[in-house]
Amino acid sequence: MGTARLRACPEDFRVDEQLPFQPSGVGEHCLIQVCKRGWTTEAVAKILAARAGVSRGAVSFAGLKDRHAVTTQWFSVHAPKACPALLPGCLEDGVEIVAATRNARKLRRGALGGNRFRLLVREVSAPRRAVERRLHAISRRGVPNYFGPQRFGRGGRNLQQARAWLLEGEPVRGRTVRGLLISAVRSDLFNRVLARRVAAGTWDTLLAGERAALDGTGSHFPVVAVDAPLRRRVAQGDVHPSGPLPGVGGDRPEGAVAALEDEVLAEEPELLAALAERGVRADRRPLRLMPRQLVWHWPDAQTLSLDFTLTAGAYATTVIAEVLETAAEE
Repeated sequence: MGTARLRACPEDFRVDEQLPFQPSGVGEHCLIQVCKRGWTTEAVAKILAARAGVSRGAVSFAGLKDRHAVTTQWFSVHAPKACPALLPGCLEDGVEIVAATRNARKLRRGALGGNRFRLLVREVSAPRRAVERRLHAISRRGVPNYFGPQRFGRGGRNLQQARAWLLEGEPVRGRTVRGLLISAVRSDLFNRVLARRVAAGTWDTLLAGERAALDGTGSHFPVVAVDAPLRRRVAQGDVHPSGPLPGVGGDRPEGAVAALEDEVLAEEPELLAALAERGVRADRRPLRLMPRQLVWHWPDAQTLSLDFTLTAGAYATTVIAEVLETAAEE
């Protein structure tokens, strides 16, 4: 695997958020599409609240977007009356309202159809033919659906802080920060299970006893036996094996799949107990990620342009890592 440089400048990493619904055009909520560069999602939410003259709690969004990128994403602002401050135009240097409409309901976390990525990867050291072989393979087979390093903070800081809070009682203020820390812990445990399935060569293979995940839906179902129709659905990218986002309750796999997950999670009994104590609900996540509409070209001999769509909660850096080892500029 060769090396390359990712995110040499924000314009090299473009993300466009896709809504899973058509705005109604009427209602108490302003639905605002924002293009930002060099800003966090939370900072933009505060700007919108200030301009609309509402509390920060009246502004919501579906997901966080990278600061070191050019991204478009949607926000909703609870503002029953007309709000001229939220019409298309520049809000701040690097923040622009692209579109504004109305909707009957607020935008909730996770309410995403997916994200479209347009990336430039520079200073590619690998032979073009080798890179394209990997890209063709990814188009057919997908990649392991790891949470990216962004999930864990710079140098894994979120995980360190989570351990200090959950295991040592170090105080953490703010519901949002506590949510990020819990998410980092669950993501790390998921990644460990996925790494074990990758080592076993079963990250893209359904096993008896599996909880099979439906692509892009958040739903999963039990696999009693892996028959020919189910194998076809796996080959088509419609169904994937799944792994745990630990907590209490939820549906569990059975047999050898359950034994593997239990063995991995048993390495962190105190963290599991802390999650249960806080009432975190268990969930499942696909072990495989399928980049859709993946296309690429070479603007020059050492620059690779990539264009693809991912389901909500998936990481473009996870896809790139299967092609090239990159150094990101932060």
